[in-house]
Amino acid sequence: MPDLKFAASLQELMSIEQVRSMSGLEFLQGIIDGKYPAPPMAKALNFRIHAIERGIARFRGVPEFDYCNPLGTVHGGWYGAILDSAMACAIQTLLDKGAVYTTLEYKINITRSIPLGTEVECTGTVQHFGRKTGVSEGRIIGIEDGKTYATGSTTCIILPS
Repeated sequence: MPDLKFAASLQELMSIEQVRSMSGLEFLQGIIDGKYPAPPMAKALNFRIHAIERGIARFRGVPEFDYCNPLGTVHGGWYGAILDSAMACAIQTLLDKGAVYTTLEYKINITRSIPLGTEVECTGTVQHFGRKTGVSEGRIIGIEDGKTYATGSTTCIILPS
């Protein structure tokens, strides 16, 4: 995984004006390159943006014991957080300079439990990108075993400049 720099305070996060000064793809590439700080939530949940291209965002992560539910399996919120991140960032890669977005809704389907300590890749792929909304799909796949652990979809609202 790339060695990302994570924001440690609100002052280190990018302002909305700074984010709007570049395209979505430029901003996300800046996070991967260490030019801009990654969000602290990703550090807390042990996942990171790994690679991007137009319409696609890939995250990698490893669920650990701290993300377990009372039954000792990975909590559904961890699946949701990495899927929401990858699917929404896929849409962000298509944003023009000045535009921003936010998730309107997302849905996940957990198909099997991720064994603790298993590295997974979560890929978000844009299915539709319009003037006001974007839709993308996501999939969590084990890096070593190739198994699909969850899928999802999201709709984001696009707020032009």
